[in-house]
Amino acid sequence: MEQSIVTAVFLPVALGIIMLGMGMTLTLSDFKRIALFPKAAIIGLTSQLIILPILGFSLAALLFDIPELAVGFILISLCPGGATSNIISHLAKADLALSISLTAVSSVVTNFTIPILLNIALFNYMGGEQAIQLPIIKTFIQIFGVTVLPVTIGMIIKNRFPDFALKSQKTMNIVSTVFFVIILLAAILKERANIIPYFQEAGVAAIMLNLSGVFIGYQLARLFSLSSKQRSAISIETGIQNGTLAITLALSPAILNNTQMAVPPAIYSLIMFVTAIVMILYFKRKNAREVV
Repeated sequence: MEQSIVTAVFLPVALGIIMLGMGMTLTLSDFKRIALFPKAAIIGLTSQLIILPILGFSLAALLFDIPELAVGFILISLCPGGATSNIISHLAKADLALSISLTAVSSVVTNFTIPILLNIALFNYMGGEQAIQLPIIKTFIQIFGVTVLPVTIGMIIKNRFPDFALKSQKTMNIVSTVFFVIILLAAILKERANIIPYFQEAGVAAIMLNLSGVFIGYQLARLFSLSSKQRSAISIETGIQNGTLAITLALSPAILNNTQMAVPPAIYSLIMFVTAIVMILYFKRKNAREVV
């Protein structure tokens, strides 16, 4: 579960390239629409930052007897999807601008919510033995570097060289798919020796949290009459969590420094990739029929 060259070097570079390609499909008006009509963003943030953590705390109380596993499980529920959810939204033909907007806002908000809620979990399960504090500037720079910055560059390219951006879309779609498969295979290979013991410890709970997040995100958006692409984006953003961030927080000597707490995020990350494939296939077909 330690950091490898895949997670330390290849993954950020791959995500940056993919986000650059996504930027070349977007315009400023896509984001203006969200700012002018923020209902979808508010619903998405509510689903990500309020409902899923409540679900994480509830399932942890019901399903875990080992305090470290309960804290690790709550931790993954506190870490919204990051760039991975944007990739999946892109491949699923969901509302990409909404997805990126949710990632941008949640990446700022979670710098404050993760320490607060995780400290509550530590107090409840570990007797308040340690308090954590996120490296806010470092976390923001990391997320900004693989999401907002490359998307902005891509949008500038589209604005200045629209013909090139249009011609590049098919190639970038292929690149996005290939990188997604590589990331999935790398995650499986990296944890292949631990998949069965991890699943025995946290598999059922991780599946319940993942599927509940996908379902609740979609149904909440549907309840408020959002479009198919918006429902898809919110469902993906709620069900796809930032496993890399959660594992890093669990293993970091300066933060939690607990291997057992990294188990639920690790198994959740593997499960969500399987769910992601299903969502991509289902939402892509469903969204292709929607008239914008």
